[in-house]
Amino acid sequence: MGLGGISMWQLLIILAIVLLVFGTKRVRNLGGDLGGAIKVFKSAMKEGEEEQAKQDNQTEDSAQPASLSAAQSESAETSGTKTGERQSS
Repeated sequence: MGLGGISMWQLLIILAIVLLVFGTKRVRNLGGDLGGAIKVFKSAMKEGEEEQAKQDNQTEDSAQPASLSAAQSESAETSGTKTGERQSS
């Protein structure tokens, strides 16, 4: 049993018909074109993932200073109220 219920003999007959209709040169070119397209697609996907990772890193880097400054302002407010309480006591 082959692919999806197609036996090996049926696949060979289909291949022979394709070779007779299109010729070996055209089938070879089609295979090369298909391989090249897959290669370009993979490289584009890799570039897209790298761009996404760079954008994620930039977003995280820009978010960290804001959170640090918020934490520093909270600590300053907390220390300011404690100081104020001490002075009034």
